[in-house]
Amino acid sequence: MNRTFFLNGKKFLIKKNITLKEIINYFDYSTSLYIVEYNNLICNKDKLEYIKITLNDKIEIISIVGGG
Repeated sequence: MNRTFFLNGKKFLIKKNITLKEIINYFDYSTSLYIVEYNNLICNKDKLEYIKITLNDKIEIISIVGGG
């Protein structure tokens, strides 16, 4: 079953069941310094592997960058 989701405002189409954790790994958000907003709610990183992407989900991933 095809489903559409939005990541940081861009539309994506997937053909299989995937989790938020798989999306984070695929787009290489490997650093621990990021925040995930899923359908307007901040997600606990411990729960990302249990949240399955559904039709028209809105995901925002914000990377935190340090500097001086």
